[in-house]
Amino acid sequence: MACTTLLVGKGATYDGSTMIARNEDDGDGSFCAKKMVVVEPADQPRTYRCVISHLTINLPENPLRYTAMPNVDPVEGVWAEAGVNSVNVGMSATETITTNSRVLGADPLVAYRPATGTEGQPGYAPEQAGGIGEEDLVTICLPYITSARQGVERLGALHERYGTYESNGIAVSDPDEVWYFETVGGHHWIARRVPDDAYVTQPNQLGIDRLDLVDALGEGKDYRCSADLADFIVDNNLYLGMPKESVAKTVLGAAAAAVGMAGASSDERLRGLPRVIDPRPIFGSHDYADHVYNTPRAWYMQRYLNPSDSYDGPDAAYRPDSDDLPWCRIPERKVTVEDVKTVLSSHYQDTVYDPYGTLGTKEQGKLYRPIGINRNNETSLIQIRPSVAASHRAVQWVAMGDMTYSTFIPMFTNVNAVPDYLAVTPRVTTETFYWEMRVLAALADAQFGSNWNTVAAYQEATLGQGHAQVAATDKAVDALGSDADEASVQAELEKANQATCDLIQKATDEVLGKVLFTTSVNMRDCFNMNDR
Repeated sequence: MACTTLLVGKGATYDGSTMIARNEDDGDGSFCAKKMVVVEPADQPRTYRCVISHLTINLPENPLRYTAMPNVDPVEGVWAEAGVNSVNVGMSATETITTNSRVLGADPLVAYRPATGTEGQPGYAPEQAGGIGEEDLVTICLPYITSARQGVERLGALHERYGTYESNGIAVSDPDEVWYFETVGGHHWIARRVPDDAYVTQPNQLGIDRLDLVDALGEGKDYRCSADLADFIVDNNLYLGMPKESVAKTVLGAAAAAVGMAGASSDERLRGLPRVIDPRPIFGSHDYADHVYNTPRAWYMQRYLNPSDSYDGPDAAYRPDSDDLPWCRIPERKVTVEDVKTVLSSHYQDTVYDPYGTLGTKEQGKLYRPIGINRNNETSLIQIRPSVAASHRAVQWVAMGDMTYSTFIPMFTNVNAVPDYLAVTPRVTTETFYWEMRVLAALADAQFGSNWNTVAAYQEATLGQGHAQVAATDKAVDALGSDADEASVQAELEKANQATCDLIQKATDEVLGKVLFTTSVNMRDCFNMNDR
């Protein structure tokens, strides 16, 4: 999936929560309707069949309940995308990333191969199952983990055992930690904990720019990786660092020198590699497609969250086509839900690259792929709040359709059902949030200048309503007392979720009516007597 990810550690958020957020986007020329569901343990399969790869996986017997954002049409699989389980562990898992041909030559992706020929006849070859992929990841991982760190361990074991048919980035979170997991080849992987005081910008490319191999292969405090990663790098000549006397001139120099480890390590496990390596030149890609499709999105998000730096002009510290944009940074101020909404809605506003703007040329406005784009399917912001009681700690903020025009609806996840407004059907109807957002975006885009202030006011009002509902619900659940049974708490949360959806639906109906009117009166076939 062509997606954009933002991760924020608990020390960098306005309320001390961990945040993982991502737009799930479809490919060019396609849209995929999404819905929100709750998967009960009884509904979780014990034998899982991958639709795309035809792989069969036996799953553990005791799954946890979890929320998910699956496809409405399961023809290509579940694609559960993002959710939170009943012990407040979150996961977001359909970020496609890039790698390079050297890696794929050393550890090929595990692709499905259909049967050829006729069974029993010469030349017959049976079907060969592929590995796991985006359609599977939430379903086979989230119900079985009790921490973000455990999520990394399970993901690593699954990839090592079954392999993958695509390159993926996966985020997992709990009240204390956020981890990001990246596949490198068919069976290998790396992972890094997001520093508590930092955020991460992640477009569709391999992003982690620092890996402490001693920690990753040992204690695993801040880094994890495949047990044989050092051997994999050395045996396949993937390391591109220069000798010690020249290392300061390479992309690895700054990272390695910063810890005094520019030369070869004495640790036998490292096979002569520096302790600290930059995975990007080893496993990643840096090509023209990245410069128009991927890096500009990271550039804009960092431009917004660290505005004091230099971003424009040939001598800027950070440019849209920079190959060395940091993976994580400390923001200039604490990050809010509104900040997440803004950056994941971005169309490069206030720059020459805005397709709606007037600062640049028409050509500049089409130069880079926006973050908020017509083929955004769904966006989830998973917020896990350590200062709130475990019974209502997790909130999944859900948006549907083009994020530029959509808004977030906060849903408490410790529930057994979600409102019908989020339960989408294939039928196009404004009675569901997904389709209402699709219609709103298409109408507003047609007359952007005339409609934008109306849409912006709607987004501000609904985000305010969302925050108010979350605060009121926290108080209502706390008032039940610490000895309240789970059923009572869940009933309160489900009532709150329904009330929030009712408020947002009413506001969305109203803004849709306003935008429909504005766009209708400016249709090309309008006419009045003064036109003669």
